[in-house]
Amino acid sequence: MDPTAKDEMQPSLPPGSSCPGPEWPEQERAEQLARGAALKWASGIFYRPEQLARLGQYRSREVQRTRSLEARIKSVVQSYLEGVKTGVWQLAQALEAVQGAREALGQARGLLRGMAKAVQTLEPLREQAVQHKQLQALSQLLPRLRAVPAAVVHAQTLVDAHRLLEAYVSLRELEQLQEETWASLGGLELPVFEGLGPLAEALGQAVEAAVGAAGQLAREDPALLVAAVRVAEVEAGRTTSLEQAPRDWRQRCLRALEEGLERVHFGTPLLPGPGALAGWLEALRVALPAELATAEALIAPCCPPHYKVVRLWAHTLHGGLRRCLQQFLEGPELGASDAFTLLHWALHVYLGPEMMGSLELGPEADVSQLEPLLTLENIEQLEATFVSKVRASVVQWLQKALEGEVSEWGREREPDTDPSGFYHSPMPAIVLQILEENIRVTSLVSESLQRRVHGMALSELGAFLRSFNDALIRFSRDHLRGEAVVPHYVSYLLAALNHQSALSSSVSVLQPEGVVSGALAPVEAALDELQRRICRLVLEALLLELQPLFATLPSRRWLSSPELLNNVCERTARFCRNFWRVRNPAFQVLLAETERAVVLQYLCALMQGRLVCRGADERNQAAERMQQDATQLRDLFLDLGLEESAHCAPVLLTLRKLLNLHDPTMLGLEVASLRQQFPDVSEEHVSALLDLRGDVSREQRQAALSSLQDGPQPSPRASRRALFSLVPAPTPSPSSCLFSGSCA
Repeated sequence: MDPTAKDEMQPSLPPGSSCPGPEWPEQERAEQLARGAALKWASGIFYRPEQLARLGQYRSREVQRTRSLEARIKSVVQSYLEGVKTGVWQLAQALEAVQGAREALGQARGLLRGMAKAVQTLEPLREQAVQHKQLQALSQLLPRLRAVPAAVVHAQTLVDAHRLLEAYVSLRELEQLQEETWASLGGLELPVFEGLGPLAEALGQAVEAAVGAAGQLAREDPALLVAAVRVAEVEAGRTTSLEQAPRDWRQRCLRALEEGLERVHFGTPLLPGPGALAGWLEALRVALPAELATAEALIAPCCPPHYKVVRLWAHTLHGGLRRCLQQFLEGPELGASDAFTLLHWALHVYLGPEMMGSLELGPEADVSQLEPLLTLENIEQLEATFVSKVRASVVQWLQKALEGEVSEWGREREPDTDPSGFYHSPMPAIVLQILEENIRVTSLVSESLQRRVHGMALSELGAFLRSFNDALIRFSRDHLRGEAVVPHYVSYLLAALNHQSALSSSVSVLQPEGVVSGALAPVEAALDELQRRICRLVLEALLLELQPLFATLPSRRWLSSPELLNNVCERTARFCRNFWRVRNPAFQVLLAETERAVVLQYLCALMQGRLVCRGADERNQAAERMQQDATQLRDLFLDLGLEESAHCAPVLLTLRKLLNLHDPTMLGLEVASLRQQFPDVSEEHVSALLDLRGDVSREQRQAALSSLQDGPQPSPRASRRALFSLVPAPTPSPSSCLFSGSCA
């Protein structure tokens, strides 16, 4: 392309213009991009030689385009210049207006300064005009103002005479005059109205006092009560232009109603003293329903409906009683009677049909919204107090009952008997009556209190039984040591056994409905332990008499004569002569343990090794003697009344077979049979019996003893027969032969 052509194609800058300097980097960049785009376009158009022929056309087209752009630019610039010219003209006009306003303001400022001086000269005149206006108003009000002091005195007289409506009318007239004077005098307060404040307060107090005595006025002077309430209601709707605090007489009346009601029934002088709580609660039981009936019948018609008098009465009485009881519980600890009375009254009487649960109380009383009279903490405190006090009393009563019973054990005569001849004492009945009455009476209050007292009663009964057990041990120890010999020692032990039977048969009365059946288990266990203790003490006395007789058994004399066992049976029968005075089932238990103790003593004597048979004749003689002894013992205890199924003497017949066996090689079978019937027999017992035979060799002894382990297992029924385990061999002590359970 021709360089001159390129120069002609480039747009020329207007005169005086120059390329932007580095201070316009955007313009310079745009110009560079435009030049680059133009060069790219020209190089693309004129790349081929045949297109150079149309160079003139391109030149004329670009010239036209350039002229068009210049014309448009000139039009835009001309439009901008016209707008700028118009703006400059408007600014000039605005400047002229501002300058005119400034000059006007300067003139006004000068005029105001002159007028201020004129106003200062007129200020005294204005004050004179105000004073003249006030004097004019005061002169018009002067006759009424002169009457204000007399009107105040008259209104006070009306207040003192309880003519509350008239007094309030006078007060309002005076206050209206005060408002007119205040407005006329521009807020100036006159000393003549200083008595209105005390007068209004006196009237408010009179209204409050009348409403506070609403219960009395409703019966004696309902008009006065109505007047007081009307005054309070009218005052509640009053508005005033004076800057005074509102007199809220309606709220004062409501507070007076509450305070007067609480003062009548729950004032400090009316609070009960120690021991007087029951009478005070009984008086409230009568007074509170009467008060509610009065409120509904007499007071409510005297008051507006929005006072809700019946609801106010019910809630005020309840709140006052609740606070009074809280204050009472914070004082000295109550006694058992007061705690019980308060619990029963609060939980049952107060909410019952005689008081707050009465059907005569309408829905306007809204008693369903009342808080509980006693909180859970109060109930817990009262129950704990009651249980604590009752426990102390029960402990004292039971101790006295036990001391009274123990004091009779040393008497010179036998224990008292009932019409059937059984030993009898009122102690069991007294003990159970004391506990049962305390449990039964608490059912009138609540299940929780009954459970507490029930647990306490069982605990104290257990402690009483332990004390009774300890007293019997001391009684027996002192008697056996000779420190306090008792003529009828055994008889009083038998009487104690009857006491235990009476307690066992009647202890179920201490089980209230709804209490788990296992609650009596500790007491029943203590009663069983007491029964075992008494039986043991009785049998210790019997064994003291029998031990000298069993000291010679077995012996040659025993083989030849029944005299030894005759003496045993005679002493046993004499010892047991009063057993019939023991009631069943303790009678059967005592006889069974007595028979068992005699048999155990017999077995202990056999195991001592005092006799060794010297031949078959003596073995046969010993076996025959054991059979006769077993029969004699069976007949003795059958005569005494023991059931045959409880006898332990048949063990002697089993031992007789072991002695009467002629072939020593068959001893293993007899020993196995013995173990079948008495699983607690040991090798030492069998060895001692084999020594009694006197004809058993070492090998035969080993064979017989091995049958204890190799023989068949005992039957389940036989496993319950504990007998030989109570017989130590070969050198037992006499005391170790006592029983420790049933032999069956």
